[in-house]
Amino acid sequence: MSGESEAREGAEKRGEYNRKWLVVLDGTEECAKAVSFAAYRVRRTGGTVVLLVVIEPDQFQHWLGVENIMRAEAMEEANALFDVHESRIKACGNIKVERVVREGDRAEEVEALIHEDPDIAILVLAAGTSNEGPGPLVSSIASRSSNAFPIPVAIVPGSLSDEEIEALS
Repeated sequence: MSGESEAREGAEKRGEYNRKWLVVLDGTEECAKAVSFAAYRVRRTGGTVVLLVVIEPDQFQHWLGVENIMRAEAMEEANALFDVHESRIKACGNIKVERVVREGDRAEEVEALIHEDPDIAILVLAAGTSNEGPGPLVSSIASRSSNAFPIPVAIVPGSLSDEEIEALS
C-alpha cells in the first residue's frame, strides 16, 4: 500500500476524510464539462471540488518589472477562471469548492498536488472535441507513467451536453 493510500485510509477511519474531485482549469471549452461532471458527482456523493490553475513559468522570462506585471496578470486571469467555473458549480447546488494556483509544468503540478493532498480521490479531465486528439492536457496526463497518479482519472467526453453529464453523474 502506498503512503498516499495509507494516509487516506487513516483519515477515513478517523472521520477526517473529505473526498476531493480535482479539476484542472485551462481555459478550454471542454474544461467546463469536467467541472460540471465533478460538481454533479459531488452533489450526489459528497465531498469537495478542487479547482486548479497552473501558471506556466515560461510566460515570465522577462525583466523583473515586466515579470511581476505578467505574474499579476496571470493571477487575475486565474481568478477570472475560478469565478466562472465556481458560479457553474454553485448552479449545481451547495457544493464546497477549493481554489489552488500553482506555478510550473501543468502535468507535474497536477501530479505533485495529488501526492501532497491525500483527500484528492479523483482527477477529472475532459477530452477535446477536435479531430486533433483529446487535447494537450489529456495527452500530457495520459503519457505519464502509470504510477504517476495513485488515483483514478476520469475523462469526460467534451461533446456531452450538461444534461447528459448530469444523467451520467
